[in-house]
Amino acid sequence: MTVFWEIPTPIGPLLLTGDDAGLRGISFQGGSHPAVVDPRWRRSREPFESIIAELDSYFAGERTRFDTPIAPRGTPFQLAVWSRVRAIPYGETSTYAEIARQVGRPEAFRAVGAANGSNPIPIVIPCHRVVGSDGSLTGFGGGLPTKRALLALEARHASAPSGGALLPFGEGSP
Repeated sequence: MTVFWEIPTPIGPLLLTGDDAGLRGISFQGGSHPAVVDPRWRRSREPFESIIAELDSYFAGERTRFDTPIAPRGTPFQLAVWSRVRAIPYGETSTYAEIARQVGRPEAFRAVGAANGSNPIPIVIPCHRVVGSDGSLTGFGGGLPTKRALLALEARHASAPSGGALLPFGEGSP
């Protein structure tokens, strides 16, 4: 059964969704297209205690990595892109073209952009760290001001010690 909880953050409210497999989604609720809660979902904070604490630490500049189990749903290509995006170090950026090369599809930078745009777990899968080849900020589900804010937060704290381990998809899942 899908559960949900909404939390306040410095970038606006976030809707967390998950199930027994782990965290399935983080949605920006402050923009023009907030996620709609399905009436069949159950409201519960308890399954999200770990990610809430990690997000609080992240926004305080104390955490650079997340270790809450995640379970994004996507195609094999999307999962490969999201895994690579998740490996972009805190405070750094990568480009769509670099990620396309890293997943073995050097000509698929537009497909990488589409996969990045459909990332269901932003911040934890840090799609805000992906920029255009010229370094420009490109589309972001939370809006470009939010992308700027996340990159600025990380730039301010990039030299801070890392908190938590980066786990591949599935590791640590119940």
